[in-house]
Amino acid sequence: MITDIASYLRFFDTVRRRTDRDVAALPAEAAAWRPPAAGGEAGWSIGDIVGHIGGTRLYFASAYRGEGWITTKSEMDRDDQRTWLPWLQTSAERFVALLRDTPDTWLTRRIEMVDTPGSLSGWRMLMMMLEHEVHHRSQIDTYAGLQGWPVPHIFERSFESIDALQSAQHARYRR
Repeated sequence: MITDIASYLRFFDTVRRRTDRDVAALPAEAAAWRPPAAGGEAGWSIGDIVGHIGGTRLYFASAYRGEGWITTKSEMDRDDQRTWLPWLQTSAERFVALLRDTPDTWLTRRIEMVDTPGSLSGWRMLMMMLEHEVHHRSQIDTYAGLQGWPVPHIFERSFESIDALQSAQHARYRR
């Protein structure tokens, strides 16, 4: 459980930096790429997803602050890749500014859900926001991989580099 807003914001910063890194790694052709014809979110372009990530940060901040589950329109052009990172950075700065001075006690207060009966604690709702961001970052990375574009390693390590260390680990830790 997250017990203070400063710790949460430090964790948010690590998540949003990985999102920025992965979006920055996209080649120029990513702006024109579209998934196969599909309805709803399944048909979103990468630019649509980037805009959505930034906007939902502010959506969750609004709900956390008790100001309603209010959506924010993205301030970028989905077809202009040069606007993607500035929007992600702007939304992150606004998100932090909206949460930074909130009382730590808000992390345990209940927040009414917008679309289902019931409520959840503030810290859980903020973790939902992070899971949402990771979900859509993974969607972008999957699209990139399917197109043969570079996909950054999540923690600067590849499976192959860890796999190469397994013999030494087994030798060291076998009982």
